[in-house]
Amino acid sequence: MRVVVQRVRTSWTKASRGGAGAAMRNAAPTTFILPTGLTSALHDVSMQESDLFVPYMNVRDLSDRGLVLRESDGLLRVHRPEMTIFSMPRRNRRPPAVRLAPGQWLQWQINYRFVGSWGGPWSYRLDTFNVAYCPASPEVFLGTPTHRVDERAHLR
Repeated sequence: MRVVVQRVRTSWTKASRGGAGAAMRNAAPTTFILPTGLTSALHDVSMQESDLFVPYMNVRDLSDRGLVLRESDGLLRVHRPEMTIFSMPRRNRRPPAVRLAPGQWLQWQINYRFVGSWGGPWSYRLDTFNVAYCPASPEVFLGTPTHRVDERAHLR
């Protein structure tokens, strides 16, 4: 399977829910240029409030992607991202899988709120999955996605 997944994970606390912190968080990109030569890999990008949303990147094996991918009849079926049972809000109705033809790409976004243990502070996360059914150039995710799924919810 020739698939490139770029997982962009942005994490923050209440400090970045408004004002200058929110402006910095909202300016964090959800797509990046890929390292050259990727044909089947996970490009993992993480940005945290504690690091002023500076991106940290690495390349991993596709087995650690957070998505279920299936190839069939010349198409790639991308199932919805996995969710943790510890996140809010609950999503009882989720979108169906998306089918990609070669050369197409999908952007799937989902956000979460996590409650700290024993009533501790809340934290928040936005996961953006950019999935390209190769061939993919390093700039593939800088354009407009062929398909887009937005599961972002109001986090309170």
